[in-house]
Amino acid sequence: MSSSDFGRYGRRTVLSFLLYGVAGCALANAPERSSRPIGKPSDAAKQAMPGADRFVDAANLGGKVSYVVADARTGQVLESRSPLLGQPPASVTKAMTALYALNTLGAGHRYRTRLVATGPISGGVLQGDLVLVGGGDPTLSTDDLFELAGRLKIAGIREIRGKLKVYGGALPSIEEIDGTQPVQVGYNPGLSGLNLNFNRVYLEWKRANGGYNVTMDARSEKIRPGVGFVRTQVADRGAPIFTYSNSATRENWTVARKALGKGGGRWLPVRRPAIYAGDVLQTVARSHGINLPFPEATNALPQGTTVAEHLSPDLRKICRDMLKFSTNVTAEVVGLSASKAGTLAASGRVMAGWAEDRYGARKASFVDHSGLGDRTKMSAQEMVKALTAPGAQQLLQPILKTIAVRDSENKVIQNSPIQIVAKTGTLNFVSGLAGYIRTPDGRDLAFAIFAADLPRRRALSKAEREAPRGARSWNGRAKKLQQQLIRRWSVVHEA
Repeated sequence: MSSSDFGRYGRRTVLSFLLYGVAGCALANAPERSSRPIGKPSDAAKQAMPGADRFVDAANLGGKVSYVVADARTGQVLESRSPLLGQPPASVTKAMTALYALNTLGAGHRYRTRLVATGPISGGVLQGDLVLVGGGDPTLSTDDLFELAGRLKIAGIREIRGKLKVYGGALPSIEEIDGTQPVQVGYNPGLSGLNLNFNRVYLEWKRANGGYNVTMDARSEKIRPGVGFVRTQVADRGAPIFTYSNSATRENWTVARKALGKGGGRWLPVRRPAIYAGDVLQTVARSHGINLPFPEATNALPQGTTVAEHLSPDLRKICRDMLKFSTNVTAEVVGLSASKAGTLAASGRVMAGWAEDRYGARKASFVDHSGLGDRTKMSAQEMVKALTAPGAQQLLQPILKTIAVRDSENKVIQNSPIQIVAKTGTLNFVSGLAGYIRTPDGRDLAFAIFAADLPRRRALSKAEREAPRGARSWNGRAKKLQQQLIRRWSVVHEA
């Protein structure tokens, strides 16, 4: 149906064709041809919409489904189901974290990573230690370290007589975000005030000489430096697929030979990111002709001269990318930066207190800032109150991700008259979506949809949680339900 059809048939009738597949209901018994247009009630499309409960029942998700949709300007609730029920929001939590961080730190906040010399420089030699000092930057990459090493050369340093040290004390050191996750998932790494490549290292394997060649690298857009700090060995076993251990100077992985196939690769989490960053700095510095020793961690903020530094993008861009790519490390770092708490649990409590003071979210409970932990709870009503609070829409709506509108057959509707910007959230048997809808007539709605089958999720063993049976189809049905509700609201709650 072309755009001109909106004028010929009327917007609501076309929407009922386009969005719901219920035109047969709206145009029941209409003749195939007519010499003149047949008048329809102005609310025919609304009357043709199935009730929301019908969609929920058809989704067959088990567990519990809750939602709220409201006028984004006034906050008036238009439709709801179990609005006060606390549900795991999954990565929708990141929308709250963005609001918290932007309000607390300011949109212009930047993180600074420095190279500090603790002694004088004479004849290209640093007579002291060189310290890589992290400021918490969650976006620091191998390319950034390569540029930092280049600036070290510009500063006149060719070698150092002291040690290469790394300082990550700007934020607490945390080995993993959520202890219930499988050990190998790259989205559950460690955290510190010095982070690199979202605290992941790339494992690649290829068949060779009857065995496998295994490499670890800190790849970026431009280069792929090898990593010595993290090592992987192939083990003759079927299960578990991965094991992890660490020592004073190494992180050690083993991978089951039977799981490798012909070849492949994947990201693995790094538990001690400050040493990892120092290891990569040592490698990229060699390409600038600078030889550095293996790094060691220091708990003391160094005193000395800053010889090179890197500034992160501003917090608004960091949060926009976090919401687009749903990066857990970014969410945890900006949340910890805002709260200044010593643990993730304590930081989550600080953010919950802020949400209660600012939005009246008395039941909100956060165990982290990314939503990776399913013990985080929030109600749909609390989420919508935050979305419709004064200033929240202006702050959040421009940095949320555009969500495609899909029809009843799950096909993207091109040039849809409905516009959605929102944050998605997905865990095994948990799904969330919250944000803003612009209806075809220009009305702005705020909404939150949470669905969770926690008994089914918690019945999974730790090993099953990376890709459990049934989770993909469950998530597909949950996303279909979200689309059905949004399409319904866009017609039923037009201005």
